[in-house]
Amino acid sequence: MEKKWWTLLGVCGGTFMLLLDTTIVYVVMPDAQRDLGAGLSDVQWVVDAYALSLASLLLTAGTLADRFGRRRLYTVGVAVFTAASLLCAAAQSPLMLVLARLLQGVGGSMMFATGLALIAGSFEGRERGSAFGVWGMVTGVASAAGPVLGGLISSGVGWRGVFLINIPIGVAVAAVVALRADESRSPSARRLDLPGFVLLTGGLATLVYGLIRAGEAGWSDPGAVIGLVVGGVLLAAFLGVEAIVGEPMFDLRLFRIPTFVGGSVAAFAMNGSLFAMFLFLAIHFQDALGYSSLQTGLRLLAASLSMLVASLVAGRLSARVQPRCLIGVGLLLVGTALLLMGRVTGSTGWTHFLPGLVLGGIGAGLVNPPLASTAVGVVHFSRSGMASGVNGTFRQLGVSAGVAVLGSAFAAVVTDRFHRGLRGVPGLAARSDELAARVRAGDLAGAVQSVPERYHGRIEQLAADGFADGINALLTISAALALVGGVLALVLIRAADFQAAPQPGPAPAPETPGPSPVAAKG
Repeated sequence: MEKKWWTLLGVCGGTFMLLLDTTIVYVVMPDAQRDLGAGLSDVQWVVDAYALSLASLLLTAGTLADRFGRRRLYTVGVAVFTAASLLCAAAQSPLMLVLARLLQGVGGSMMFATGLALIAGSFEGRERGSAFGVWGMVTGVASAAGPVLGGLISSGVGWRGVFLINIPIGVAVAAVVALRADESRSPSARRLDLPGFVLLTGGLATLVYGLIRAGEAGWSDPGAVIGLVVGGVLLAAFLGVEAIVGEPMFDLRLFRIPTFVGGSVAAFAMNGSLFAMFLFLAIHFQDALGYSSLQTGLRLLAASLSMLVASLVAGRLSARVQPRCLIGVGLLLVGTALLLMGRVTGSTGWTHFLPGLVLGGIGAGLVNPPLASTAVGVVHFSRSGMASGVNGTFRQLGVSAGVAVLGSAFAAVVTDRFHRGLRGVPGLAARSDELAARVRAGDLAGAVQSVPERYHGRIEQLAADGFADGINALLTISAALALVGGVLALVLIRAADFQAAPQPGPAPAPETPGPSPVAAKG
């Protein structure tokens, strides 16, 4: 088998492992939460620590890959990710699990930043489009399979098993890439942009902290306000630095290419809507409807199977159908599906969600295969590492921001429900925040037992109604994001940008401030 196919196999194997770990934890988090004594904010951080380290390090990892070699950095990333997976499986506290997930993201950033660039350097012409289609199909399958595999593994060996499965996969992927893939690097690699890295990392971390803190203590909490303000200032400073520095890790001129902008928006909207929503659907199925992790995973199988079928179809169509059609229509279907799942009540069963899960899976399956080409397919090969990093950054920003915003909104809705439900109840009105916090943390039994017996039914009903109200709010927010992303994708993604992008070959002269030829054509 030719080396380029080994490269595609190794990159797809690593991508499968990475994205599997983005969603596989969703259905096992209630089990891990109970085992480690974690709260809702801890659950959010387990997801966001991984996504944040990916988002903040991807651009820097892309620069390092362009300079020191993409195959080399990809192999190192696989090793770090595999070792971190072992630490996740051995976690004895919420903090240890969060830190191990953070380290997983460090390794994952090296893999995400180099994967698309390795494929772009190994394939040309129509074969490149087909290779991107295969990669995109794998992203859809991995994201879809996560909840199901999580339930199966958790029911057999416990929640720690979802991390142990990465060990054999990681070893195999590292061997394939190290031994069979060709090395590539950019002849005009940029210097490390340390100020940009510090500002981006600090801005994302503090912003997400503020969002999660707001869910715990309310939007007026000083810690939440400070986190949101400082995060916004640091991210604004990051954009300012990238606009004036000689060799930025994120060349803002890429945003002059409409297709690049449309692809970035679509990546954020896809991961910030349906994929972020999977976490809260899994929590709802287990905490509100009483299903086990395996039963939850099997019920989410509707989305997994439809996503798989749609990914296979989209992968075949990606070389013939314009990416904007697949991506735009796919996101519009996702938004419609999320609205279809709305109007949940305290007595709503899981079958209510079934049509929306199927339709949402179809939409997501259409989006993922062509999404990769909107990043590296519209820039010169010498900038493919940066473009790949930016695309991955927006994907992970969607997850981290989506989980943080949805978690805060969910907490606010549940608290409001308890305030309204306990208003006028002697002895309980003043405890509405405390009782809501227990329910949000998954401790409904503790909330019930902490009140007199005559109020047990009231608390249980309020919890069911609060979960239903919260899920309805999250579905509405997620749907709005997906619908806006779909419209922008249809407007911004253009076939002309793919035709204007140079194929692999001699690198262009080092860039100086001013519009690049590719950007000018966009």
